[in-house]
Amino acid sequence: MCGIAGWVDFQRDLREQVSTVRTMVATLANRGPDDEDVWADERAALGFRRLAVIDLAGSRQPARAEEDGRTLAVLVYNGEVYNFRQLRAELASRGHRFRTAGDTEVVLRSYLEWGPACVDRLDGMFAFAVWDPRAEQLMLARDRLGIKPLFYSRLGEGIAFASEPKALLAHPLIDAVVDTEGLAELLTYISAPGKAVYRDIAEVEPGQVVLVRRDAMEKRRYWSVTSREHTDDFETTVETVRHLLSESVAAELVSDVPLCTLLSGGLDSSAIAAFAGMASPEKARTFSVEFEGQETTFRRDHWHQDNDAPFALEVAGHLGTDHEPVRLRTADMVDPIVALATLHAQDLPTPIPDMDRSLYLLLRSVRERSTVALMGEIADELFGGYQSFRDPSLLSSGNFPWVAMGLRKSPLGRSTGLLDTSLLTRVDVPGFSRDHYATAVAATPWLDGEDEQARLMRQTGHLHLTHWLPLLLARDDRLGMAVGLELRVPYCDHRLVDYVFNIPWQMKNADGMEKSVLRAAVADLLPPSVLKRKKSPFPVTQDPGYGQLLREQFDAVMTDPSSPVRPLLNEQASTELFRARRPVESTGWGERRDVEMVLQLDSWLRQYQVRLEV
Repeated sequence: MCGIAGWVDFQRDLREQVSTVRTMVATLANRGPDDEDVWADERAALGFRRLAVIDLAGSRQPARAEEDGRTLAVLVYNGEVYNFRQLRAELASRGHRFRTAGDTEVVLRSYLEWGPACVDRLDGMFAFAVWDPRAEQLMLARDRLGIKPLFYSRLGEGIAFASEPKALLAHPLIDAVVDTEGLAELLTYISAPGKAVYRDIAEVEPGQVVLVRRDAMEKRRYWSVTSREHTDDFETTVETVRHLLSESVAAELVSDVPLCTLLSGGLDSSAIAAFAGMASPEKARTFSVEFEGQETTFRRDHWHQDNDAPFALEVAGHLGTDHEPVRLRTADMVDPIVALATLHAQDLPTPIPDMDRSLYLLLRSVRERSTVALMGEIADELFGGYQSFRDPSLLSSGNFPWVAMGLRKSPLGRSTGLLDTSLLTRVDVPGFSRDHYATAVAATPWLDGEDEQARLMRQTGHLHLTHWLPLLLARDDRLGMAVGLELRVPYCDHRLVDYVFNIPWQMKNADGMEKSVLRAAVADLLPPSVLKRKKSPFPVTQDPGYGQLLREQFDAVMTDPSSPVRPLLNEQASTELFRARRPVESTGWGERRDVEMVLQLDSWLRQYQVRLEV
């Protein structure tokens, strides 16, 4: 797992610009604490930071393929290709020779053998760039689900690319400008394909290849989820899901460094832990997160029906894992250093910063003992675990279900209660999301002959996979790599995704509970309490003291005349809260989220020197 960055220019000599690429690469140090290098020729400069996971002594990058003293291609690559051994054998049979034992050289040789079509043969999570000096062509590629990130910015007669926006913003020709559309995307909380909030930065889309030549840039879609008739009965469907998931977990256990599983005690992560234990001869290691004192102070709310900790312990005991709970304190959640670290990791404010910080703190603790962790992300998107799959009013809202849910309480946008009304009117979160919703619906791969309900549920699943899932994968990647931890997501195996996407909703909801097929697939592996447990999101602190700490930070912003967020605030609402002199309401999506957004915006505008053109 690594960080990559580079610059291609068809006019200037980039051998004289190596320092710029080194500066870009330096911003990605957390992604790759083990090694660093930059390669350059006249037209291209490619940089790399390495987190060594496979072939620790070899597989250095940028990786070059040479013949008779001539450079054929240069690769910088972030990710893991799980079928690299099979590909290596095939390439060797075609005459390729290998000097290393990892997957990096396999990706490079795959490009030499099959060109840009090599992506069709790669199974895993990846984002890479190949500079081909023979054709003067740069290839950018991203895995099918978009697990690994890759951003770029057009620069006159060239292009710069990087794993994260911060690396592009370190380039002297790229400014941190956010316009009305970018701010709308930030506040709407949808992933607009190809967008990156910053005006001058774009993102390679999941399942996409971008080819850049002197006179053209071409984008090719090499994979997307497809619709087809599901003919398997329930028992066959359950068996197939079990097989595909167990195979995915087994493939993702390959590692030359310590590996573990994140375990919440919910169905999704518990299934991963069970399959990991079955596939590995070594005793599995698991980690969970809990908040100090929550075993006695936990209160049910709309999202959380029960406390994770007892379920995680029960699953760990049932599976016989070496389990370690990570306990977090309220003070850690509002520590300015932690807050800045999570903001810097993602390069943007988010609507759920406390969730981001608790995940960051969990991953930071896990990194002290492991370098790779498996997690249960995207099972809800695949199997229909969210309320947004079940609430008819959300499904028929004419908007993304999760956006419609937020607009019920905040008509101008979630987490915006303290922002200036005229600003929010210009940004127009409801209109922005409705426009993108119409485009997203039109892109749904329909299946002929389906009735209206089946079409609606297919559409809902597709919306979650294409406009919600990318947000979660981006969060996981960035927070994991901020501490040098590689996160793997077995549910993102494209064969599993393609199969489950086409399972009819009646079958996914066969027993009246969410994720019926997944429950049946692991019914013999997990305790009954976990199999019957309702969906519970990643935990957040319920400590009233959190609200007092938020109050102190909000007051600091309100009394700072140099605060960059002050001109963006609703003067009446923010002044009333400031004068109230009480702890911020620390539950739900109301006041707590509004204050957290103000604090994040203030820090973001300061740290990134953002120029808002709204």
